[in-house]
Amino acid sequence: MLLWPLLPVLLAAVGICGFWVVFAMAVTNGSVNITEAFPYISTCGAYPPQSCVFGQILNLGAFLGVVICFLKYQQIRDYGCHSRLNLLGLILGVLCAFGASLVGNFQQYNELEVHVTGAFLAFVIGILYFWVQTYLTNQVKPRHGGTWIGPLRFFLSFCGSGLFISTVALFFLQLDSEAAYCEWAMAMDLFLLFGLFAVDFWHIGGCSIHVQPRCTDENSQNVQISVQTLSL
Repeated sequence: MLLWPLLPVLLAAVGICGFWVVFAMAVTNGSVNITEAFPYISTCGAYPPQSCVFGQILNLGAFLGVVICFLKYQQIRDYGCHSRLNLLGLILGVLCAFGASLVGNFQQYNELEVHVTGAFLAFVIGILYFWVQTYLTNQVKPRHGGTWIGPLRFFLSFCGSGLFISTVALFFLQLDSEAAYCEWAMAMDLFLLFGLFAVDFWHIGGCSIHVQPRCTDENSQNVQISVQTLSL
């Protein structure tokens, strides 16, 4: 049971620490020069060997993100909320994770179009996902975390939206260092929002996977459903 809340904490820790490790590697081997301008996240992860670490971090983060988004969807659904908004949240969360994988595997100097598409999914769709979760926090009962969880999610989602707008505006104003600061802050904000799911997952006791056989004849009726319960 105690391992479920560790999943979002692990995602936040791997993402935050991993990004700064990639930054340190890029500065150390001279791939970026911080005396000229502060680099974007993708610039730090564009060249080997840190590009390999960058890709692996985002692949792991994408996998954990999909698992976390599904668990959150199922938790809300099991609380009696069968809203289409919850399903929309799951779709947005999976797209955000898929975008992160694209960013990690298609570096900006190799496949810029795919890289930008991945960044859009990871940041824009990711922020929309957490706006949906902020709304659902105030609608679904029980609401874990007391009265502070909703306002905190709202504040972090608001900060993520503001940082994204600032990043885009500063980029077009050719203020690259300032835009990069905002991009880094936005990434940290999203990781914190994912990590905040630990409050909700603390109340998960287990997860069951049901396999329903396809009955083709009368003998198949005797086949029992296989149930695997994961109690972590």
